[in-house]
Amino acid sequence: MRKRWTFWWMVNLLWIVIFGAGTAFIWLREVDGAGVIQTPEAKFAAFIVLLVALIFPIIIQVIWLIANLVMNSNKKYKSA
Repeated sequence: MRKRWTFWWMVNLLWIVIFGAGTAFIWLREVDGAGVIQTPEAKFAAFIVLLVALIFPIIIQVIWLIANLVMNSNKKYKSA
């Protein structure tokens, strides 16, 4: 049980680091790969795309959290 929670937190930390690095990359760059100067509006649009891309892993993490909680509560009732 402890391993499941530890791994869940490690994966969450990984997603937070990826999101933070992606956000920093978007907001700190002056020119994108095509050579277009990045305006605040273009940076915001790229940030929204990053958020949309991370919705799927967030959904998986929430399902994993619910599964961990259910398995944890089942073990409490079985041992009592």
